[in-house]
Amino acid sequence: MKFTKMEGLGNDYVYVNCLEEQIADPSKTAIEVSDRHFGIGSDGLILIKPSDKADFFMEMYNADGSQGKMCGNGIRCVGKFVYDYGLTDKTEITVDTLAGIKYLSLNIENKAVKSVRVNMGKPEFTPALIPVKADGDVVIDKEFIFGGNAYRITCVSMGNPHCITYMDDIKNLEIEKIGPVFENDSIFPDRVNTEFVEVIDRDTLSMRVWERGSGETLACGTGACAVAVASILNGLCNDSVTVKLLGGDLKITWDREADVVYMEGPANIVFTGEWNR
Repeated sequence: MKFTKMEGLGNDYVYVNCLEEQIADPSKTAIEVSDRHFGIGSDGLILIKPSDKADFFMEMYNADGSQGKMCGNGIRCVGKFVYDYGLTDKTEITVDTLAGIKYLSLNIENKAVKSVRVNMGKPEFTPALIPVKADGDVVIDKEFIFGGNAYRITCVSMGNPHCITYMDDIKNLEIEKIGPVFENDSIFPDRVNTEFVEVIDRDTLSMRVWERGSGETLACGTGACAVAVASILNGLCNDSVTVKLLGGDLKITWDREADVVYMEGPANIVFTGEWNR
């Protein structure tokens, strides 16, 4: 199996061109290649496949083998992969996902993709569609108990379920302890990605993320989008904001008139190789 290791803000995946390769058991393969000691080392596996509805189809798996619907950092790398490796010569492409078709604008420098702007689509607030078990039409700044402590949370889906909570000192947060508590709480039937957010100012947010199936990662694109949307709804920031993650910065804009979220950030190739197991 030929592969390319890529990363967007340190959120790294193993990419396979499934226009040429066939993966018999992608869940098992994701577990094996993601292992950072005995495998390639990644947050998961992303397969680039043909699509009858878009230019390409992105199929993604987390490090534990579970399938995800969407990955914001991952889809930027898909854009770089297909352009840099000559699968397309277009700078405006469509990528189908389990969360719907996404629209990518590729920023080219020296005949290679430097950064990608993605139309991430419409945020979802309906609890049953996120999903989160909660009363009411939305979960915005509501108090819940996790691990015996009260947290005020806002829940948003950007193709994946996200739970956002705010605090003053995320640097010293013991995320490896509290992250799994949120992820596996019974109010989240499909588990959840949790973003712990510190507001720097109205133009800048800082976050750490615990991703379902992968643990803490250096960045989460759908999470950054969810954080921006949640923060705008809570009156904490402007409609266009820089979200600072452990791996770097993303520019997130919520066009509220069109009800569309845009994400812009880098995508990089780390190395290529062959997996022979």
